[in-house]
Amino acid sequence: MLDGLFVTVTGFKNAREMAVFTIGSRFICEKEPSNPYDDDAIRVVGPNGATVGYLANNAGTKAGGTLTASRLYDRVGSRFVIEVCFTTRTKIICRVEDPGE
Repeated sequence: MLDGLFVTVTGFKNAREMAVFTIGSRFICEKEPSNPYDDDAIRVVGPNGATVGYLANNAGTKAGGTLTASRLYDRVGSRFVIEVCFTTRTKIICRVEDPGE
């Protein structure tokens, strides 16, 4: 059961890129095992199919109370859904809504 699992989206460059993350909006997340920087990378896909961010994967980039991508990786399918709950100046906090397949 994934009730109450939260993640942090990071990896956007500025406020304009962050604007797509409105409270209540949903995004598809996709595991990216071929990512050259992180074997457990999970990208966040925007409405146009482009990458709009990544799930934070270390204590320095995630918000308190949220899981890193590595901690979530084996609990979700290769594609899953998150919903935006809160935003700060540098982070987007989302709830895992559908763990996918």
